[in-house]
Amino acid sequence: MKIQLYSITLLLAMTVSGNAQHQQAGKSKKILMIAANPSVSKQTGWPIGCWAAEITHPYYTFTEAGYMVEIVSPKGGKLEFDTYSDPRDASGYSANDLISMGFIHTPKLMSLLENTRSLDEVNPSDYDAVFVCGGQSPMYTFIDNTKLHTLFADFYETGKPSAAICHGTCILLKTTLKNGKLLVEGKTWTGFADSEEAYADKVVGKKIQPFRIQEEANKLSNTNMITSYPFAPFALRDGNLITGQQQYSGAEAAKLVIEMLGK
Repeated sequence: MKIQLYSITLLLAMTVSGNAQHQQAGKSKKILMIAANPSVSKQTGWPIGCWAAEITHPYYTFTEAGYMVEIVSPKGGKLEFDTYSDPRDASGYSANDLISMGFIHTPKLMSLLENTRSLDEVNPSDYDAVFVCGGQSPMYTFIDNTKLHTLFADFYETGKPSAAICHGTCILLKTTLKNGKLLVEGKTWTGFADSEEAYADKVVGKKIQPFRIQEEANKLSNTNMITSYPFAPFALRDGNLITGQQQYSGAEAAKLVIEMLGK
């Protein structure tokens, strides 16, 4: 009994010590999270924005590990969550997202979305990693945003962890490096799957997105976009490019960023 109790105590001590060391390591590191500005879907007519879990879950993962996080947007200003991603929404689609619910009901955290800085105000050298969030708006506001593409490529080419998840990965269809080649050339990556788009379209009874990321990626040469099971957590790293499949993959992608920064 004494041996068993000693083992449990030792394990707890090691866990606490490990967490403390991890948090200490993250204190000097800063993550730039980029989320989409509000827009209106030309497909559905809905107001669209960023997906709650794709901000709140990575934010929680980063801050729990002791990292500083700043949330910005291409144009700056107030951010809005996609209605289906709000756990308070009448649809109940995200009702079980307790992390987002906690974020929403914490005024200090919601204030981070009230008046975000724009990309024009961002200096990449002030940050150790970039993390591009998804949602419905990125398919309209990220896909042709060359300023965002250039900033992401800047992080990537300086060897910093460069992450994008869900519909935020649409930037990888057009982001080029200084040599003119696509960033994803020769890379294995993931993003919102065709199967997930088909499911979402069926649920609402109409085509939601103006295009599909996986379908467009399949038209590119010398790149390997892969997906896992629909709506299952899935993130991967190829060099310093980190990608996550959808809203359930934000925390997994954040852990890969932390893992890389820890090295």
